[in-house]
Amino acid sequence: MLHSSLIDCPYCGESIELLIDTSEPQQEIIEDCPVCCRPITLRLSCIPGEFLEISAHREDEV
Repeated sequence: MLHSSLIDCPYCGESIELLIDTSEPQQEIIEDCPVCCRPITLRLSCIPGEFLEISAHREDEV
């Protein structure tokens, strides 16, 4: 199941919408910001069908 979430880009500060697959309990993915094109490392915690927590980090913070 996909869940929609808004985060702020850690580089440019723009709010961006993400679609998160909640079928995996722990995830770490890299998404490029659609505004500044820099890679954002996302750490996600989910239970099946429900989104619990997301954190967004710059490449140099990981």
